[in-house]
Amino acid sequence: MKNRVKTTAAALIIATITFAFTTIEDGKKEVNVETSSVTWKGYKVTGSHVGSIALKQGSLEFKDGALTGGEFVMDMTSIENTDLEGEYKGKLEGHLKSDDFFGVANYPTAKLVFNKVKSTGKNSYEVTGDLTIKDKTNPVTFEISVYGNKATANLKIDRTAYGVKYGSASFFDDLKDKAIYDEFDLVTDLEF
Repeated sequence: MKNRVKTTAAALIIATITFAFTTIEDGKKEVNVETSSVTWKGYKVTGSHVGSIALKQGSLEFKDGALTGGEFVMDMTSIENTDLEGEYKGKLEGHLKSDDFFGVANYPTAKLVFNKVKSTGKNSYEVTGDLTIKDKTNPVTFEISVYGNKATANLKIDRTAYGVKYGSASFFDDLKDKAIYDEFDLVTDLEF
């Protein structure tokens, strides 16, 4: 029994060391849009809402085992709310897809292109890129971590920079508890 425990422990240690020092092959890696996810979270004075947006396509680029680039297209027509049900869920999703917010009939996709990638530590990078929403492009900077065939990133986006001003106290007076904060979060979990 002791030998079996020692053998199992040794195998786990070897697997952990191998995984920790395995480098990613160079080249462009297509992101699996079925197993990857983009979660959004928007904030208002009285709380928040959360949901998802499907990736239409995406890729990450590597050179010498390090992240060097990436490009993603999100399907804005897929925007979904996950914290409400029934009528309220449908109303919020319809409103988010309307011209008050993302106008998905005219702007069905959003795009993120990495312009500069800087290593900030083992498996961690600072990315500066261009985010395009509603045909408006603005620079964004965010952190991304890559482990094996997975990557995670958190982006904070100012929606008003993309012409999404509905309910913004920065543009409208007397909104009181109807105000919606300008910034929203995008959390990505990617598999490639």
